[in-house]
Amino acid sequence: MTLLDLIRLALGRLAAARLRSLLTMLGIIIGVASIVSLVAVGQGATAGITDQLAGLGTNLLTVNPGSSVFGITRQAAGTATTLELGDAEAIARIEGVAGVSPERATQRIVVAGDENTTTSIVGTTEAYADVRSETLWQGSFLTGPAVDRSLRVAVLGASTADTLGLGEGAIGSEISIGGIPFRVAGILQPKGGAGFLNQDDKILVPIGVIERYFVGGDSLRSIGVSVADADRIPAVKALITSTLAARHDIAPGDSNDFSVFDQTQLLETVQQVTGLLSVLLAGIASISLVVGGIGIMNIMLVSVRERTREIGIRKAIGARNRDILVQFLIEALTLSVIGGLLGIALGLAVTALIGAIAGWGFVLDPMTLVVALGFSLAVGVIFGVWPARQAARLDPIAALHYE
Repeated sequence: MTLLDLIRLALGRLAAARLRSLLTMLGIIIGVASIVSLVAVGQGATAGITDQLAGLGTNLLTVNPGSSVFGITRQAAGTATTLELGDAEAIARIEGVAGVSPERATQRIVVAGDENTTTSIVGTTEAYADVRSETLWQGSFLTGPAVDRSLRVAVLGASTADTLGLGEGAIGSEISIGGIPFRVAGILQPKGGAGFLNQDDKILVPIGVIERYFVGGDSLRSIGVSVADADRIPAVKALITSTLAARHDIAPGDSNDFSVFDQTQLLETVQQVTGLLSVLLAGIASISLVVGGIGIMNIMLVSVRERTREIGIRKAIGARNRDILVQFLIEALTLSVIGGLLGIALGLAVTALIGAIAGWGFVLDPMTLVVALGFSLAVGVIFGVWPARQAARLDPIAALHYE
């Protein structure tokens, strides 16, 4: 018999017992779908965070309070008080720095008409737009006089404006932040994102307003630094480190009370974490493939037992052990391939759904599908060989007398 004849025979056997075949393939379907969707989630999360980092600003460095070990800040930025406005002014004087935006933040309830929301109130300067690559949808950004005089003006992120029902014509209207009236000066273009990564859920106000009305003291949440040339980022980063160490009286060899991050570091950390999680989750999901393989082996052993007389007849009319082995192995592979294809289809549907909900769209490396199908084929071979060998080694005389 040709390979095509064996495949047709295998499909006929599966069609004759559709429910049993489907239940046998269920483990393969779930395993492959889990691997595809979980790996795709990891890839999508990495792509989404990469886009978010790209939207933070060009040639951006971020200075945070608290020391860092292996990329993890040991002192929480919300409570650390190691950065001050004087640090931002000193950084601005470093050669190669194109712009500096000190940031001080708090959370407050914002009310506009009948709508309200709780969002992040970021106190900053007029340099924030250039440092963080912000563009306006309408209105104007914070101006130098508004920052110097600590005027109660606000620039709204796109998500915050939508939540408050503020669109065209909102410029000049009044909103309440923590019970204090502010005038809407502008609304930003959306950058995208969701949850903790939503860069559009914020309100920008002059930095002096935060200290005067909301949070006492002069500590900063972070300092954004825009470097004039990407090639100079390492040099500027080193100068920032030495400048702040000198200002904070940090002796050589002691841990710094601040951390300087660039986008490359953040991206590498994100890729390592998401990659590790993807591999871990895919490894856990592959357990379903093993379970599916055991199901295939079980059903093939049952099939050998049910078709003992058929095997005896085939051997009696000239079928070789190799022919019987290939026949049952093809049946096992057919089960695993069909299950793998159905699992890929289900995994693609789940991937598209998760991408739509999370906001990063459909992201999937085609190689993932090849690997997933390869795993299902390997399962079919590994767990189909034993039943096929059992069938091939049957004694034809004993098989013909089997009841």
